[in-house]
Amino acid sequence: MKLVFVQPNYHAGGAEIAGNWPPGWVAYIGGALKHAGFTDITFVDAMTNHIDDESLRRRLAELRPDAVLATAITPMIYQAQRTLEIAREVNPAAHTILGGIHPTFMYQQVFSEAPWIDYIVRGEGEEIIVELMQHLRDGTAQATRQDIRGIAYVDKGNVVATAARPPIADLDALTPDWSLLEWDKYIYIPLNCRVAVPNFARGCPFTCRFCSQWKFWRKYRTRDPKKFVDEIETLVRQHNVGFFILADEEPTIHKKKFVALCEELIARNLPVHWGINTRVTDILRDEKELPLYRKAGLVHVSLGTEAAAQLKLDRFRKQTTLEQNKRAIRLIKEAGMVAEAQFIIGLENETKETIEETYKYSQDWQPDMANWNMYTPWPFAELFQELGDRVEVRDYAKYNFVTPIIQPDDMTRDEVLKGVLRNYARFYAKKAFLSYPWQKDPFKRRYLRGCLRAFAKTTATKKFYDLERLKFTGSGVEADFGFDEKRVFTRSQLRTLSEARPELAADVDFSGSVPVLGHAPPRPQEDEPVRAC
Repeated sequence: MKLVFVQPNYHAGGAEIAGNWPPGWVAYIGGALKHAGFTDITFVDAMTNHIDDESLRRRLAELRPDAVLATAITPMIYQAQRTLEIAREVNPAAHTILGGIHPTFMYQQVFSEAPWIDYIVRGEGEEIIVELMQHLRDGTAQATRQDIRGIAYVDKGNVVATAARPPIADLDALTPDWSLLEWDKYIYIPLNCRVAVPNFARGCPFTCRFCSQWKFWRKYRTRDPKKFVDEIETLVRQHNVGFFILADEEPTIHKKKFVALCEELIARNLPVHWGINTRVTDILRDEKELPLYRKAGLVHVSLGTEAAAQLKLDRFRKQTTLEQNKRAIRLIKEAGMVAEAQFIIGLENETKETIEETYKYSQDWQPDMANWNMYTPWPFAELFQELGDRVEVRDYAKYNFVTPIIQPDDMTRDEVLKGVLRNYARFYAKKAFLSYPWQKDPFKRRYLRGCLRAFAKTTATKKFYDLERLKFTGSGVEADFGFDEKRVFTRSQLRTLSEARPELAADVDFSGSVPVLGHAPPRPQEDEPVRAC
């Protein structure tokens, strides 16, 4: 079989400011399929190469695949659906398969909008995709697909979600093939080197209410440190990777293994630096080990500080305090690493004062870097359910961390955006003139100035935080958020919608279901579209 993987052409103005990121799913899913004997695999990175729909159509026509596979996080879902629609138009006989966190939980919504998709892979995909592709290759899928755990499909108008497949027990059995990627395209701007995003651990034992990664992976697991460093050595020696960021939600939870990983990197003396996202409490726990982490090449630690008010931390179920946040940042900096603080902005109780408060904490805590992320109400996260009809915008393309989705009680969305941009401008202006040029550590000074260049470059091109949406008027600056009005509802419409179309809700427990598309209750009138609920 000829397989084509496509990374959908989606852009948002968030993480891309630091460079182009290699899609790790291609290496892990592609490697699993190659290991199982599917060697004819082509990867089309429509995102990195900015391949528009018509160019993609021509490329797929040239490749003539037997199956097209794509992935989707929530803001990417519509472009992923369109990508597979093009694949179906080009070759009606080709199998179309979608994976990723959004279709895992929202498969019913996806099938209602994109009936041209044949299969959705739900959850961790390496084992599921191999079994599914074997049945498709052998022509037995139609008769046996109900027995393939971890997929969803439509059968005679009914959406069928099979039983969940257990999480992969042994992550060391993964066989990633990083040669599938276009390595000259993936450059990390701060260090001007190639970048990778490998997995050391999967899952998270914590249950933050705004997050859903812990639901997707379901169980926390880590790899053998030496085997993982084997993979890093392959990336460095064969693909000239100079920087990697662990894709893990919580790589430091298993302290013994994380320390062993660092010791192995030190022993091999690989010319590579790296970064992680982790918890404040792990940094406090590992105070004595932080110099070892820096010696192993760890140079950038992004902390989920999330909020500048204890009330919000408690609401998010972060299990940390403001003083812990401040101390963790200080410890990271003392160990010679870059400390980055993350703030979540844009809940219904946001005010000008609370946004200003986050700036004051950024000055008090003194992280090297700070990010202000718009709260994104994942439709499969617990906090989304609590907010209910406050989530009036269901245009998932805008669920991108840089667009205000929730309308606060005492602010407009424009005011939220302006407040965040003002925080960025003040924070990095001070860093540019009073901090970064005076760093004593030459490497850290070069790294931070590289980060500043990335910010400056994407600000000048209006890519940072999607600045292109700002419109200058006689009375000031206004933002055009570009919401699809068909996906914006009144609160009364949302209440009606949730009652009329319960089958389109998220399946957050991997329970599987067999609701019917063809026998759903009557749809609302045309002025009440049901594109997403």
